[in-house]
Amino acid sequence: MLQQKIKEQVGNYVVTPFSRIDDSGQFASSVSIRRGVYDRIFRFIPQFASEALANSYALAQARTMVLSNQLN
Repeated sequence: MLQQKIKEQVGNYVVTPFSRIDDSGQFASSVSIRRGVYDRIFRFIPQFASEALANSYALAQARTMVLSNQLN
């Protein structure tokens, strides 16, 4: 399966969500929030029925973190 990378510019950060299927068949989500050459990876606890839902959740969480200035 070919997976297209989703990237979104949020302020000075580049946000990239990732998802993977776990042993139970559910999708786990994580996100990279990058500024310059440094990035932070966040993994989330909720599991999702589809890859699209997992990626949407990760993007929404990253937007919230960046826009509410939680990365400083």
